[in-house]
Amino acid sequence: MIVAHDDPHSAGPHIEPDAVEPSDTPATALLRGRRILVTGGARGLGAAVVRAFASHGAHGLILDLRAPDDADLPWPPVAVDVTDERAMKSVVDDHVAQHGPFDGVVAAAGIVPSWQSPEQMDLADFDRTMAVNVRGVVVTVKAVAATLPAGSTVVAIGSLNSWRGDPNIVSYVASKHAVLGIVRSTALALGRRGVRVNAVAPGPVATEALLARIDGRAGTTGLDRDASLARSADMTALGRLATEQDIADAVLFLSSPLSGAISGHLLPVDGGML
Repeated sequence: MIVAHDDPHSAGPHIEPDAVEPSDTPATALLRGRRILVTGGARGLGAAVVRAFASHGAHGLILDLRAPDDADLPWPPVAVDVTDERAMKSVVDDHVAQHGPFDGVVAAAGIVPSWQSPEQMDLADFDRTMAVNVRGVVVTVKAVAATLPAGSTVVAIGSLNSWRGDPNIVSYVASKHAVLGIVRSTALALGRRGVRVNAVAPGPVATEALLARIDGRAGTTGLDRDASLARSADMTALGRLATEQDIADAVLFLSSPLSGAISGHLLPVDGGML
């Protein structure tokens, strides 16, 4: 799929020797000195989040199932399956032992199944979708929750399908509804420790994965890429789709002090798809 931190035992932020911020880090960096874990961070929305966070002074670790497509990602990647509790715990524990605890988590690992009607649903696809999109979030939170210091944040990538249905992707909708339940419950569980938990709800975003799905559905929809994207954009208040950067900026907001009193919420980032 798939550095500095606040030391709870010291009077101020602890900066690791190998985590000195680059000279071009902006003075207004929102995440200066924070260490972030991003699952699904090697490509797509996860990679956009990593780049946005790095540009705002954060350091961290990328967990992804496969080697990254882009060797220029600013943080080191580790290949791991987010559904594998033992492997995730081992990677997180080793990193925390060497560098100290994370104080931010972004659960961006996820999959979208092919279109299937309820009566034709492949239950193996259903199980895999629920495993990655739901179990993967739970495993990620479980692996880090005990070590998150006060002031930490957790942000999950939900979907507009966290609150509305779709007749063609029942398993995906079920998984994203579940993510919202995890977020709301975990926010209550960790809130008194000073840990905030939220989710973003992207609408359609023209990632490589979405474009590939549009191509695969063209025989059914009769729409090519341009027509499909234009149709989705026309459904928004802004008349355009949200971009990867839009999603990354929303995750940045929820992970920064700017959202200090927000927890347990789902933030739509969909161009106003009402």
